[in-house]
Amino acid sequence: MIKARMMATAMLFNGSDMLMMKRSLNRTLSPGLWAAVGGHLEPHEIGDPKAACLREIAEETGLEPDQLLHLKLQYILLRLNQNEVRQQFIYTGETTSRTLSQTDEGELFWIPREQVLDREIPFIFRSLLEHYFANGPSAHVWVGTAGFTDAGEPAVHWTELIDPQRV
Repeated sequence: MIKARMMATAMLFNGSDMLMMKRSLNRTLSPGLWAAVGGHLEPHEIGDPKAACLREIAEETGLEPDQLLHLKLQYILLRLNQNEVRQQFIYTGETTSRTLSQTDEGELFWIPREQVLDREIPFIFRSLLEHYFANGPSAHVWVGTAGFTDAGEPAVHWTELIDPQRV
């Protein structure tokens, strides 16, 4: 039986630094690895992933919406993980504050952009970061689907999300 899981994530920047979490070793998802802040959508948030993203930011960092600038949906990732389809909404934005509360989900750090990819990062998130750093913020949303290259190597395939009715 295939299940579904929806998540919302925030890639937050302050100047040229990115907020990253070194996930606690007792976490089920990616223990000990580096990631952005975020989590699962609650049932009442299914139609509003931005609300889930704002809730997760507040829960994991203490940052409130008035401390965030230009928070927008930039990526949607789709992948199959065993018998679960995972759909992840990734928002990018800036924050006016470097002051963070700590969470039991992991430790928060401001990492200089040029050092972000030096960390142990889950494959799918590393692929997203590489794409974002190569392409920068975009006026459109990117959809990434996990799959393989022709040589059989794991890969994320990127496509612009477009409405064919508006083309």
